[in-house]
Amino acid sequence: MSLIISHITEGSPAHEAGLRKDDIVLSVNGSQVKDIIDYMYHSKDGMLDLKIQRGDRTHLVKIKKKQKTDPGFELKVFRPKSCRNKCLFCFIDQMPKGLRKSLYLKDDDYRMSFLYGNYITLTNLPSADKKRIFEQTLSPIYVSVHTTNNDLRRKILGNPKAPDILAEIQDFVNNKIRLHTQIVIIPGINDGEELSKTIKDLYKFYPYIASIAVVPVGLTKHRKTHVKPVEKAEAEKIIEMIRQFSKRFKKRHGDPVVYAADELYIKAGLPFPPIGEYGDLPQIENGVGLVPSFLNSMKRLKIPKKMEPRKVIAVTGAAFAPYLEEAAQKFSAIDGLSLEILKIENKFFGQTVTVAGLLTGKDILKTLLGKVKGDCLLIPNVMLGVKAVEPTPEGLSKGITDGCKWEN
Repeated sequence: MSLIISHITEGSPAHEAGLRKDDIVLSVNGSQVKDIIDYMYHSKDGMLDLKIQRGDRTHLVKIKKKQKTDPGFELKVFRPKSCRNKCLFCFIDQMPKGLRKSLYLKDDDYRMSFLYGNYITLTNLPSADKKRIFEQTLSPIYVSVHTTNNDLRRKILGNPKAPDILAEIQDFVNNKIRLHTQIVIIPGINDGEELSKTIKDLYKFYPYIASIAVVPVGLTKHRKTHVKPVEKAEAEKIIEMIRQFSKRFKKRHGDPVVYAADELYIKAGLPFPPIGEYGDLPQIENGVGLVPSFLNSMKRLKIPKKMEPRKVIAVTGAAFAPYLEEAAQKFSAIDGLSLEILKIENKFFGQTVTVAGLLTGKDILKTLLGKVKGDCLLIPNVMLGVKAVEPTPEGLSKGITDGCKWEN
């Protein structure tokens, strides 16, 4: 595995030290490195002693930089380790054939979990990788638990060799690694009493189990398994169960610990809890507290009273559209602005997929072309694969007043 420099910023400390694109970093401050995590672990503020390979020769490069400043080079992203599970609800397995290769990659890599908050199952984790997590204190790690009933978990994961999940968690806790966990609910399989038991089992490891998110299973029209979606009545029951647990946990620790995904409230047709009930929003990028955070921020947003006449069209997915429409009412006070919110139905994956980040260009164009006219079109960057969250009020406001950018 090579740690390759992919970009050098002109005029940066790295550029002035003589580093070049495609140089291979062999060691940092005397320690061998194999990926970006090793680089981060062994880097020191102020001075970097790099041993690099360029062609068939090696060089020693010293980079002086101010503390906590970027040295001015980027490292090529490693290829994630692929998942070997056959989950009942795997979204990758629910996609049609003929798409680009990268869309079929099943990531179950602890490095992606530590760096980007991707969820892993702990079933594809060799002892050497686990040892590295403990030695380098790669914390927090994000884990898909689904259930603490091992037989049921093996069935859900489609992996009869999946290890005892509670024993795995205990190992991480013993080494002081914090875990954010998620439970993907499959109606009739891991809800009800199974969900209650799972939450109780995970809570025993608090505070090293830092949060528990309960999210509904995501299903496309291309699925081949007979997995049922979470319906309104089921969402109501799940939310009530979580409410009881979080109330108890918050009373004991001042921390709700367990949270229901926004989508469950949307499915149930229930109001979101106050933003204060989401703690420090530990799983916002998992769709937990995202909409409440947006609506809460809208209350504090300052907007101009007047602008040049402009008709603005903003698009989003079916789930977020009602809340964006609610937010748009505040912008109606701007003299000169005409703002229209367009809900895009997901024809490609099916109408059960309602988030903006899974809309395709084809569906967006079908809605817009020949039907809508305006001066400015705002497309949330989540649709472009930039970041898996909906827009912030500040980004939306900036997009409306400054041009056609909708920033998160």
